[in-house]
Amino acid sequence: MGDWRDRLRGDPLPWLLDETAPAVRHLALRHLLDRPADDPEVRAARDAATRSDPIAAILAAQDPAGWWEKPGHGYGPKYRGTTWSLIFLDQLGADPDEPRVRAACAYVLAHTQAPTGGFGCSAALSEKPPPPGLVLHCLTGNLLRALIGFGWLDDERVGRAIAWQATAITGEGEPHWNAATPGPGFRCGANDGLPCGWGAAKAVLALARIPPERRSPAVERALDTSVDFLLSRDPAVADYPMGYGNTKPNGSWFRLGFPSGYVADVLQVLEALVEAGAGGDPRLANAVDWLLAQQDAHGRWANRYPYTDKMWVDIDAPGAPSRWVTLRACRVLRGIELAAAR
Repeated sequence: MGDWRDRLRGDPLPWLLDETAPAVRHLALRHLLDRPADDPEVRAARDAATRSDPIAAILAAQDPAGWWEKPGHGYGPKYRGTTWSLIFLDQLGADPDEPRVRAACAYVLAHTQAPTGGFGCSAALSEKPPPPGLVLHCLTGNLLRALIGFGWLDDERVGRAIAWQATAITGEGEPHWNAATPGPGFRCGANDGLPCGWGAAKAVLALARIPPERRSPAVERALDTSVDFLLSRDPAVADYPMGYGNTKPNGSWFRLGFPSGYVADVLQVLEALVEAGAGGDPRLANAVDWLLAQQDAHGRWANRYPYTDKMWVDIDAPGAPSRWVTLRACRVLRGIELAAAR
């Protein structure tokens, strides 16, 4: 087996492991060097990340009750509301045992879940659950991934969200269609009722985070359906169905960024497919070549979608080399290399 760095123009690993960026170092130790969670260096990096920005700034803005900006369903304002803050904390590798992280998970499960099981994209200041008509694949996928990553897989409410996501993908069982999710196969009201590639990427990243031995037959079928959909187009072209008369893929597909909200990019499709076990599929070749072409002379990737001035704290300067985007790319390249060796 070759080294995943062989096709890079430089070795970014020392840069990713630099102690001045403890949150990146924490995840690089875990996902590029396979260090266990209880490794002393991993624990030290994770603890340092909790005390440092961007994680520290997000946690400092949280209300003691568990919400950000205002109580209620939490979708707004973008990208400082409760749902976004929790999603971004997960992507930053925040400590699941941090009391404020646990409070945020509990708050989202108590206030953002619709009666049908999925999560509603509502910014209402309300103690009542959001209506089922506001449940979307992208938000449900993002929050499910975060909640599973933070250790809430055994919570009954997370189980109901998983069931909603799987059923809404395959159409099996008793799906609860609505204006936002009008049918199976990632059909989305925000995409003119057509299947949405962004929503598919988020849903796959959520369901693939369930350990394989814990996946139900319904989840396995949903993942198979999702992988088939994402590979029904060349991910490097990303010409997934688009409505409202559009004939060209949204340009955001080709602007690699961090963190990730409801928008997806080519790299996130690769992330989803690798995590779903499809990293060895030859249909990824064009997207991998495209990804490699985006690196600079040092084997680093720039952040071209950084949510500048929209979050509690800026993470990267627009267009500058980004440890976070580079970490994303390296994880995918390593995952594909491992899949090829199996």
